[in-house]
Amino acid sequence: MGKDHNAELGDFLRSHRSRLRPEDAGLPPGVSAGTRRVPGLRREEVALLAGVSTDYYTRLEQGRHPHVSDTVLDAVARALHLNDVERDYLHDLARTTAGPRRGGGRAASRLPRVRPAVHQMLDVLGEVSPVLVVNHRRDVLAANRLGKALITDFDALPARERNLARFVLLDPASRELYADWYEVAENLVTVLRRAAGSHPEDRLLNEMIGEFVVKVPQFGAWWDSHQVRQCDHGEQRFHHPLVGDLSVHHETLALLGEPGQEICLYTAEPASASAEALRLLASWTAPDITERNTSDDRQRH
Repeated sequence: MGKDHNAELGDFLRSHRSRLRPEDAGLPPGVSAGTRRVPGLRREEVALLAGVSTDYYTRLEQGRHPHVSDTVLDAVARALHLNDVERDYLHDLARTTAGPRRGGGRAASRLPRVRPAVHQMLDVLGEVSPVLVVNHRRDVLAANRLGKALITDFDALPARERNLARFVLLDPASRELYADWYEVAENLVTVLRRAAGSHPEDRLLNEMIGEFVVKVPQFGAWWDSHQVRQCDHGEQRFHHPLVGDLSVHHETLALLGEPGQEICLYTAEPASASAEALRLLASWTAPDITERNTSDDRQRH
């Protein structure tokens, strides 16, 4: 969004203290009494709850305390009632404010390779479960046949466009595909904001965020809300052009040994209408037997 990381840290802290009422923070009446010019907690109240001086917290919120300890950051996180993801994001922002990280630098333009064994796993699941492999930017590094049939054929797109966030936020087809498009899109923005905190020097990520600012009217408000989440699990509803309405559960699994790579696995309730829809989708998009035999012959020779 064009801000330096000092500003991002300050915006994040102000945003979260503005959401927390004094009574929610357990402050005694004498501390929270009086006319409040702004919603939420004052700086001195956050400082009190975190066990630091008001001056110390003020300098932290202004990005003028480059060597803040993890202990203080955890205390501020508790004072602001941050969850685990938000706390980690606060640590990321504070480290970035302190200066470049060791081993940092621009992200490589070449995407990481997905191991052959992972591709094999995706193929095995291709008859029953859509699966994507993504990185922190939500670049789609691999997808099985059913994953491409459910969402879109990422392999058919130009390399730069093979990204789940780009598809959801920029492709008009996604608004028809996702029954809860606004929720899906906003959640993706919170995932990208978390990624921006942990990968501040990722040029490709920063360029993509800048493009979303220009092209997606809702993006600025979502980004400025400073919500951060990780893509872990939940329900997603689709209105698919081939098989109609279906609801699936998505689960995100980290690939141990492959830093930054995650598996997004979609499953339907057994014996449900959605499971039948996935079965039909797998059947209708299966390669015909002639194509399979030709592929097998090529592999043998």
